[in-house]
Amino acid sequence: MNVTSNKRLLALDVMRGITIAGMILVNNPGSWGYVYPPLKHAQWNGLTPTDLVFPFFMFIMGISTYISLRKYNFTFSTPAALKIIKRTIVIFLIGIAINWFALLCYHHDPLPFAQIRVLGVMQRLALCYGASALIALLIKHKYIPYLIFVLLAGYFIILITGNGFAYNETNILSIVDRSILGDAHMYQDNHIDPEGLLSTIPSIAHVLIGFCVGKLLMEVKDIREKLERLFLIGTILTFAGFLLSYGCPFNKKIWSPTFVLVTCGLGSSLLALLVWIIDLKGYKKWSHFFESFGVNPLFIYVLADVLAILLGVITVTCQGESTSLQQAFYAGTLQPIFGNEGGALAFAILFVLLNWAIGYILYKKKIYIKI
Repeated sequence: MNVTSNKRLLALDVMRGITIAGMILVNNPGSWGYVYPPLKHAQWNGLTPTDLVFPFFMFIMGISTYISLRKYNFTFSTPAALKIIKRTIVIFLIGIAINWFALLCYHHDPLPFAQIRVLGVMQRLALCYGASALIALLIKHKYIPYLIFVLLAGYFIILITGNGFAYNETNILSIVDRSILGDAHMYQDNHIDPEGLLSTIPSIAHVLIGFCVGKLLMEVKDIREKLERLFLIGTILTFAGFLLSYGCPFNKKIWSPTFVLVTCGLGSSLLALLVWIIDLKGYKKWSHFFESFGVNPLFIYVLADVLAILLGVITVTCQGESTSLQQAFYAGTLQPIFGNEGGALAFAILFVLLNWAIGYILYKKKIYIKI
């Protein structure tokens, strides 16, 4: 039996939903002092399951970019370029607005321009989407793999010549960010911003890898051939990443080239597994939960950020003391039942379910909020 698919693979929406749910889960523990161990990022060099979530989303974003640009026949035009630039600016400004809202709520400063963080997750998504989409319209696709190699190799040279694997202010990434952005406008982690300027270079390559995978997927209709291509790509990239990691460690905070390769490889393998389960075997019922996240991904992610800020600033009285609503619920309800780390995990799961409930209502009403 020849199984074909003329529609967009459901597995794409499900994987996107898994990554959004994962990002919300790891970003919102009940207490940062007692984060459940598997939900921690690597301190510096290394790779944990939590480190896979954000790069998986960027990988899927690359595939989605290929799908969305087909309507332009991958031909550069002023309307197409303007639409890409507009979306890039909107997503970037939403990221700035989230950072502003947090400072407004926590410091009660309506004009916190002296300390607002310029970059962040949404800003990185914006810059990588904009750059990748414009590249896809401006150069022939057969040259994109060579561009990916140049970006990753060039970035590796920057790292090894600029003390790029040092976890301190002597790192070239820190020097550039402090010189251009200023220390007050950066995420404070040993003076290294995990969404900094130079590390945007490999991040663009990351999305372009997803774009190339999208091209290889959409060129064929047979699902089994899609599976073969995904598994092959996943195996090659994962092995390449691990082999090269002896000279270039995995590192999410600097988005090292091997981190790009191995996360794209594992992302391709996960997508292949989902295609096999959902689109080939037809086991779809379990995936409805993640579809609610996947059809409105950026909106739900932004919603989660806003809700997290509000839970952290709304104060209530708990055991005679004034504390945030989040801390009161964690310390007063979850911690006594599940313990320190278990309570932090329980809070994170409940927070994911809260956002899912809102996303599910939108999903059932077929309301799609595009950002």
